[in-house]
This record gives sequence, structure tokens and C-alpha cells, in this order.
Amino acid sequence: MNFISIDVETANPDLASICQIGLVTFRDGVIADSWQSLVNPEDYFDGLNVSIHGINERAVKHAPKFPEVCENVVKHLQDNIVASHTAFDRLAMARVFEKYYLQKPDCQWLDTARVARRAWPEFSQRGYGLGNVADRLGIDFRHHDAQEDARAAGEILVRAIQVTGINLTAWFDRVKKPIILGTGASGGIAREGNPEGALYSEVAVFTGVLSISRREAADLAAAAGCQVADSVNKTTTLLIVGDQDIRRLAGQEKSSKHRKAEELKSKGQAIRILGESDFQRLVSIAS
Repeated sequence: MNFISIDVETANPDLASICQIGLVTFRDGVIADSWQSLVNPEDYFDGLNVSIHGINERAVKHAPKFPEVCENVVKHLQDNIVASHTAFDRLAMARVFEKYYLQKPDCQWLDTARVARRAWPEFSQRGYGLGNVADRLGIDFRHHDAQEDARAAGEILVRAIQVTGINLTAWFDRVKKPIILGTGASGGIAREGNPEGALYSEVAVFTGVLSISRREAADLAAAAGCQVADSVNKTTTLLIVGDQDIRRLAGQEKSSKHRKAEELKSKGQAIRILGESDFQRLVSIAS
């Protein structure tokens, strides 16, 4: 049970805007080392992101930029198994390496949300977010602190290995195998998500100008497991915004769906806002 767990926090919906990184080293299933750093993302801070993790421009004013911590990050990840809860942290790391034209480390990524869905039947369809799984397993941690989130993800993986008897290497095969559930679909833009998809139980809504048709976007989302809806409401968990629209986030030109998502998020609803290109890449690496 030797692996590295990782979590990042971002300044805004652009996943390359990492403002905090946490890494925890597990050896034989026990924490052997941990490292965390604030990061100056060289980008703006969205108020909603700040309200979640509490990091703002002042906090990172004297923090290193990603190229300054890159060597240490690569040292931890290179040739290791890297665990993260859902694929968002994996994509964020890929994006920030590309942002600075840096060589990405060669490592194996394991999604602990996909592990949890297969290790515990109660999480197979819903409720497999980091906070909920950790709470049900009695793992105490401070949510939305990168090092704490990384630790919780790592402990979930250790528990899954202990409970199922499936070793760390075998989990790479197990997460690709089916979760036995029924499937369904509906016409139009609305879709039921593929229950085998890595993003199953996410409820996605699209807004803004996309590079592909809404029907194609809905098909991609549903294949990855998302239920696709036409409007933002209390069940929405993902709002995918056209890239040219997301570049305006620092201003006021936001769609009604975008404003509604922010309103619900400010009231505590777990909605993640992503640019279209980030979503397409997320779907690609989650498949």
C-alpha cells in the first residue's frame, strides 16, 4: 500500500489556477510524509472559490508560483501511484503543467471515488463525494484544505483495500469493471447518465457558446455518467460554460444559468463550474 495522494484548490473555475497543493505519502498503508504549499496562480480569485477554501490574493501574495514548486511536486509523483478523489485534481495538474510548458511526471493515477463506488455498495450510485465518504467511514479531516483532503482520499483508499482484500495494483483493473446497474436514456438534450461512468450521479447543465452542438455535448456527458438537464436547479452539480464565456468570469457578462448556479453555490449547494475544454478533457481522462 505504497502511494501518494494529492489534492489541489483553485482560485477560479479554470483548473490551471491552482492556489494550493497538498501531497501525502503512504507507506504500507500508513502516512509517512506530507507536504503542502500555497501557490500564486497568477490569476484572479473568484469569490465563490474563496468562500469554499478561504484562500485569496492576500494569502498568496508572497507564495511561490507553480514553476517554483514544480521540482518538489515531480519528485513526489514521478514513477509513483497517485491517488485523487475524482479526476478533477488529475486534470488540474495536467493543466498547470501545460500552462507553464513544463514536463509532466510519469505516474499512475487512481481515482478513489471510483474505488469507493465499488468497495461500498451504498456509494455505488450517489454520495461518493470526499466529504460524505470520509464522514461515513469515520475519517476526520478539514475539508477544502489541500493536504487534509489528500490525506482523506488516501485513507479512503487504504480502507477500501482492507475491506475488500483487493490490493493496490488490482484496483487499477477493478475500477474499469462494471458496477451492475440498469441504464436509461431520454430524448432531446436531457440525458440519463451511464451508471458505469466515472461521473455518475453528477447532474450537468450547459451554458454559453460551445465548440460542439449541445446534443453532442450532452452525449459526451451522459456517456461519462452525468445526468444532463436543461436548466440549473437544486439538483445541479456541474455547470459547463463555453470557453469564450468563461473568459469573461472576472466581469459581469454571465448567463442566467451561470448566475443561478452561483446563487445556489453561495447558499451551500455543491456546484462546480467548468469551462467546456476542461470538461471535455475531464470526460476523456475519466473514461
